[in-house]
Parts: sequence; structure tokens; C-alpha cells
Amino acid sequence: MEKPQDYRLVCTLSFGDIYGQIIIWLIVIFLSLASALALWSSAREIYALLTVGLILVLSLPFLLFAFVTTLLNHIELTAIDSAEEKAKLEARRASRPKTA
Repeated sequence: MEKPQDYRLVCTLSFGDIYGQIIIWLIVIFLSLASALALWSSAREIYALLTVGLILVLSLPFLLFAFVTTLLNHIELTAIDSAEEKAKLEARRASRPKTA
């Protein structure tokens, strides 16, 4: 029976990858608040609150989908050779300065 392969899991996601998504979602929120203020009057307060709630409820799944797919696109799974990895680890340990 063959030994299972070792893998390295690396996430390369940075803030710059999701920065545009955050900016777009903030624009959506500010537009919903602007529409609520436009509808706000003594007779239509409930419409203003419903507008904000509806926009937030409808936009959250899209935001979550965008974040999750961006995260999954930045996960790397690479096979590693255990003997080669042990040699690199030993070389790294040997090159470290000794502490007193």
C-alpha cells in the first residue's frame, strides 16, 4: 500500500483582492440610505425603512458569494515531497543563529 501524498495549503488572499467588492457594497448601502431619505416623510416612513431593509437583504447574499468565491480562488493546494521538505526544514534550522 502506498503512503498518501503530503500537501501544502496556502492562502494568497490580500486586502487588495476584496477592496473593490467592499467599495461597491458601500456604494449600495449609501444609495439605499439616500433612497430612504428621499422617501422619508410623515406619511411614508414605513416605505423608507422597507426600502433600506429590502436592499440590504437582497445585497448580502451577493456580497457573501463574491467574498467566498474570491477566497476559494486564492487557495493553493500543492503536493510536496516529504523528503525534500525535511531537507529544507533541516537547512533552515541549521542556518538559524544559536541563542544563548
